[in-house]
Amino acid sequence: MNVEPTVTAKVSRVRLDSIDALRGLIMVIMALDHVRDFVSHSTIALGGPGLPPPALFFTRWITHFCAPIFMLLAGTGAFFYGSRGRTKRELSWFLVTRGVWLIVLEVTLVQWGWSFSVNYEWIVGQVIWAIGWSMIFLAALVHLPTRWIAAIGIAMIVGHNALDGVKVAGTGWLHSLWAILHSGGPIKIGEHLQFFPLYPLVPWIGVMAAGYALGEVYSWAPERRRAFLIRLGFGMIAAFVALRLPNIYGDSQRWTPQSSAVSSLMSILNCSKYPPSLLYLLMTLGPALICLAVVEARPRWTPNWLVIFGRVPMFYYLLHLYLAHFVAGVIALLQGRSGTARWIWSHGPFPNQPEGFGLLLGGVYLVWVIVVALLYPACRWYAGVKQRSRNPLLSYL
Repeated sequence: MNVEPTVTAKVSRVRLDSIDALRGLIMVIMALDHVRDFVSHSTIALGGPGLPPPALFFTRWITHFCAPIFMLLAGTGAFFYGSRGRTKRELSWFLVTRGVWLIVLEVTLVQWGWSFSVNYEWIVGQVIWAIGWSMIFLAALVHLPTRWIAAIGIAMIVGHNALDGVKVAGTGWLHSLWAILHSGGPIKIGEHLQFFPLYPLVPWIGVMAAGYALGEVYSWAPERRRAFLIRLGFGMIAAFVALRLPNIYGDSQRWTPQSSAVSSLMSILNCSKYPPSLLYLLMTLGPALICLAVVEARPRWTPNWLVIFGRVPMFYYLLHLYLAHFVAGVIALLQGRSGTARWIWSHGPFPNQPEGFGLLLGGVYLVWVIVVALLYPACRWYAGVKQRSRNPLLSYL
């Protein structure tokens, strides 16, 4: 009599672990990007005109997977949260309150982690800001049938590049709204304060909505689900190739043939992230879906430490920012640059670091490994706290 619930629980755990593992993997990769921001030498951080050297390009390119997967899985997590006996109203309230909380975190703890300063001249709307607003919009969408939510999300992802030619001049409210929703770019708030929506909302709302719809796929039988994820993933990769090679549609930045095959490949892969183009999202989310299927089918291949990281994403995100920033200051002191260390501890990462500071790419990778290793004990502890506690407030961090 007790066999079936036990089997179901095991299958459910494997299914959720695959999602946590993928989330943990992209969080580890995200740390590489941010460690590079903080500790790399200015010449390798900025690259130069045209395409950067291949090692630097692919170090940056692999981190492009992070934001889309993080956003997609946030939508899937919202679906799971609502499926655990909660009403649509309860789910909406959770999404609104957590969205507001994330926006507050972006302009406080996240901003301070980047700058180690509370002097506001710039406020940057990055991924946490975009996730927060996407959750607020999703709070309204969840009252629709799931297939409608999927259709709205796909329409936003596929169609937003059709509006690339729309320009809103001036500095009025319409310009600000367009920058926030679609184009990005600085918005002057006051004489000494500007807001920069680095992550315009429309495509990201679409990604989260698609992720929410993806949650329903996880109610299917495992074989059917994995087959669907693999077909959809390869279909998205094929769509990327079909649109990108002839420069038909989906990215305002066209690729051009280069002097070598590697450079031409780099040009093809060099898609717009700010704002994210359709091709950028196809390029990153297609492999992500395949990875979800493979990890679920082969759970023994998945290191447990990735699952641990994936269970505490916000805790990890905040902690890694402060740790990477602190390490940059320590490196400056070890290099005998006390003035640079004072600058770093009161400002932020490149491109404004003093000239001559930092490590070459090999050193960046070494610091990345050290930072991730230092994060693990704290994340394991907090994951245990969340697992043991029934406090609903822990779901906000």
